[in-house]
Amino acid sequence: MTVRNKVQLITYPDSLGGNLPLLGHVLDRYFPDLFEGGIHILPPYPSSGDRGFAPINQMEIDPRFGTWEDIRRLGTRYPILLDLIVNHISARSPQFRDFLQNGANSPYADMFLPIEKFWPDKNPPREDIEKIFLRRPTPFSDYVIEGTQEVRTLWTTFGKTTPSEQVDLDIHSPAARNYLKECFVNFSRNNVKIVRLDAIGYVVKKIGTSCFFVEPDIYEFLEWLKSIAEPLEIDLLPELHADFSTQLKLSQRGYWIYDFILPYMILEALLFKNTQWLKAYLAVRPPRQFTMLDCHDGIPVKPDLDGLLDVERAQRVVQTCLERGANLSRIFSPKYKDQGGFDVHQIRGTYYSMLGCDDQAYLIARAIQLFVPGIPQVYYVGLLAGENDRLEGDHVDGREINRHNYSIPEIEQALERPVVKNLVTLIRFRNSYPAFEGSFTLNACSDHEVALRWDKQEAYASLHADLQANTLEIRYYDPVSKTEKRLALA
Repeated sequence: MTVRNKVQLITYPDSLGGNLPLLGHVLDRYFPDLFEGGIHILPPYPSSGDRGFAPINQMEIDPRFGTWEDIRRLGTRYPILLDLIVNHISARSPQFRDFLQNGANSPYADMFLPIEKFWPDKNPPREDIEKIFLRRPTPFSDYVIEGTQEVRTLWTTFGKTTPSEQVDLDIHSPAARNYLKECFVNFSRNNVKIVRLDAIGYVVKKIGTSCFFVEPDIYEFLEWLKSIAEPLEIDLLPELHADFSTQLKLSQRGYWIYDFILPYMILEALLFKNTQWLKAYLAVRPPRQFTMLDCHDGIPVKPDLDGLLDVERAQRVVQTCLERGANLSRIFSPKYKDQGGFDVHQIRGTYYSMLGCDDQAYLIARAIQLFVPGIPQVYYVGLLAGENDRLEGDHVDGREINRHNYSIPEIEQALERPVVKNLVTLIRFRNSYPAFEGSFTLNACSDHEVALRWDKQEAYASLHADLQANTLEIRYYDPVSKTEKRLALA
């Protein structure tokens, strides 16, 4: 197994210094040996939009960022995690451009999903569309075949434009499967050890369903991907925003999953100074997860917390974050909104800003994340305790609020802040202390406290946070002095 029980960094290829070679320089100079768990490099491919998630060619590295040699070089020091966007490719990809030129005569024609594959009369009934979990107002886009001027209506789950710049793949087609298989072989050739399966929940389209996580078809596709990845010694991480019960199904089948519930639970606990709901969740969550607090999108709310969410409390959390500069993405489909119209998909902003730029609250949040069972991921803006970026312009993507590109001087300046120094100390402790390879205990405490502990033989590490007093204490057994010590934080 490639996945290490150590902390990982999430970053864009150009967000820490400006490109992949400079990313390597930043890691070596400013964060030496800090991210032993690996580096998740968000899509470094040529792309037509969505900051890398509308890939033109996942077999190439965008020359603005560097080369595959840069990935290989980083891979000699860190396990590298890259995204494979399995649901769609760019409308500017070579395959789709060929389809637009040649239509049915294109060798890639079967890679895509024309509406008549599902409704031969090209007229889907309203009830079928209403069942679909939509990510945009319509799941379709019209494209003109250049040679014949024929208009083809294709499935496009994602995209900000009309027609969409992201065109869905038919995962059953030989051409699409060959494309995905070639990507895996190329990843293996270039020292990639973990592949995040982006938008995996949307790959199966079936009439009469939500077209999201369609069972059992989704498992058949995942097993096919696994059959390719395992011989190449690549681990898979399905990226799935779904309710807790759906995540459990994946976990029970042996797949790594994301804990997209934890970020909201910790945020709510700190804002209300009440850990009751956080601890109830920690008591039942499976341990084999990747944990995070922030990422390139936002803090997940719906559908991730469906069944766990108190709408009144959630509305108060959202309002507080909005007052602190955050913005929202919303659920499109009326069927998937809560009664009363609560429709928040994600809260977008930096975690540090959502906590009111309170250094101590932020360290408590990170310490809890690092103590919760799983593989901790730290987003680069969160690593530097970044604040919300100012968004300018009418059509700016609201997610850019948490996607700041740091220059070397900005990184150096951030590293002088006590909150960043303390976070680095916490990460080093999480990576090096042996108790985190042992057994985890959620200890009983009051509703304004959280108490977590790890034990392995004589080694132990305990966390106690009092949210009302805004205090954090981490204690551990020191085998050299054979005494209990307190982790020193500035």
